[in-house]
Amino acid sequence: MGADKRLPRTRLPAGARIDTLAVREGLPPSQWGENSEALFLTSSFVHPDAATAAARFANEEEAFVYSRFSNPTVTMMERRLAALEGSEACIGTSSGMAAILLLVMGTLKSGDHVICSQSVFGSTIRLFQDFAKFGVDTTFVSQTDVDAWRGAVRPGTRLLFAETPSNPLTEVCDIAALADIAHRTGALLCVDNCFCSPALQQPIRFGADVVMHSGTKFLDGQGRVIAGALCGSDAFVNDKLVPVMRSAGMSLSPFNAWVVLKGLETLSIRVRTQSQRALEMAHWLESQPQVERVYHPSMPSHPQHALAMAQQSGQGGSVVSFVVKGGREAAFAVIDATRVCSITANLGDVKTTITHPSSTSHGRLTEPQRVAAGIVQGMIRLAVGLEDVEDLKTDLARGLSQIHA
Repeated sequence: MGADKRLPRTRLPAGARIDTLAVREGLPPSQWGENSEALFLTSSFVHPDAATAAARFANEEEAFVYSRFSNPTVTMMERRLAALEGSEACIGTSSGMAAILLLVMGTLKSGDHVICSQSVFGSTIRLFQDFAKFGVDTTFVSQTDVDAWRGAVRPGTRLLFAETPSNPLTEVCDIAALADIAHRTGALLCVDNCFCSPALQQPIRFGADVVMHSGTKFLDGQGRVIAGALCGSDAFVNDKLVPVMRSAGMSLSPFNAWVVLKGLETLSIRVRTQSQRALEMAHWLESQPQVERVYHPSMPSHPQHALAMAQQSGQGGSVVSFVVKGGREAAFAVIDATRVCSITANLGDVKTTITHPSSTSHGRLTEPQRVAAGIVQGMIRLAVGLEDVEDLKTDLARGLSQIHA
């Protein structure tokens, strides 16, 4: 379509850096000249005449038609996130899990095969397992074993799906190595970038084809809304995903998109500060006699420390997982003794959250599946927010003191 039939773009200097894009990319202001992005709460859009409406519905003219698949506020969020991830395009969804559903519906068919890390979010594992009823088979492999990924390839392999760092062990996969396996096979590599966000990691730079987000986490940053997104090439998003969105409607609401849009403005500041505080907490936890093991990519003790520092801009992220002596009972005692931390399975919030993965985020898995993923009953996941670190140490020390080392 001609340039006059496309939506206008924000006028920014060429080469604008990520922190500038985070507050400026989107759509130009309306005729009213608002400085803060407008919130368009409307289900549909009016056309000047029937012929124009027909052209817009046929995609002959780029315009806003119906908010199930096109809305100015959602488009602003999509453009901004795409710019931060270094992708050509983005499509917002109603949740992170809806993003994975959209990915599968847009790219796979009966008989296709998926290779997925066994260390991903529990609901992601369950969703891929559920696709078996539609003829899409999934093989789960070790997050960090490149040979296992390579060995799982079949003639029908069409998608590799990884989450790095993983939830909750913060295992890091080699994105470039997985991209090479995928592309030699004719498959796509999708990376869940939830734990790092583009403030620390841009998987497309390392060869990933698609980046998936639960915008509920760091992109929002204050635990206010549910949102998701997929970032990729313009052809992939518009040819594969938009048609499914128009039919199936896993749509991101304009209000939720606006909240995420505003959250992106402070993303870099929040994530880097939270990463620094998480590292301090990790060092402190490692020194506690009641703690058996600490997982944080910035720690030299982390098995993929060097790889994480190379992929994640030298930062480890805000999630620290640790195993306490005494199993489930001891883990519950530590969690229940907190007064500052929020006991919730969400993460990426400015408020520190604490949870027991075996009984919450991964509670729907079988115990053998949890053991295979390294998620033991004594594990606690701490997603560090912006509170004073000394207050967080005191909060955890209260519970740890109840455990006999």
